[in-house]
Amino acid sequence: MGRLKEIVVGTRGAEIAEAAVVLPLLFMMLFGIYWFGRAYNIYATINHAAREGARMASAPTCASCGNSFSSVDAIADRVAQALQASKLDPTQVTNSGASRLACAGGPSSCLTPSGGKPNICVYFNIQLDTPAAGPAGCGVGVSFQYPYQFYFPFTSLHMQRINLPAEVQMEGED
Repeated sequence: MGRLKEIVVGTRGAEIAEAAVVLPLLFMMLFGIYWFGRAYNIYATINHAAREGARMASAPTCASCGNSFSSVDAIADRVAQALQASKLDPTQVTNSGASRLACAGGPSSCLTPSGGKPNICVYFNIQLDTPAAGPAGCGVGVSFQYPYQFYFPFTSLHMQRINLPAEVQMEGED
């Protein structure tokens, strides 16, 4: 009888049962930190690539040549180089396809590069979004989306694909 009471009241094996509950939760939390950190890293990378493209689009290529601006293909190449530097695939870039307000009024259309380049939108002579009151400036914009897929087993996020947006506007240089 004493042995049976010891088995029922005893705490042997409680640590194993507690570990069986806590360790899966701990690993899920670590997976979440990793995958959300990777999503944030990709978001920062695509915004950097969009800034590089907008910087190239806003600056003239040659001041003594008549201030010509870069072509859409050259801008797409710059975006592709920035993406490849962080080991992202430029062929996965998709066009966001929205129109912007032109400085002269009316919509400004999305200019896309020719085949084989990242599918970005370049907008020239658009009205910039200004958070402060005052006259709105004119400039260029570059926008695109990059897909990201979560690998987060046993949750509703597993294999979910989201498009991370990148949109940069920059004032044109004279």
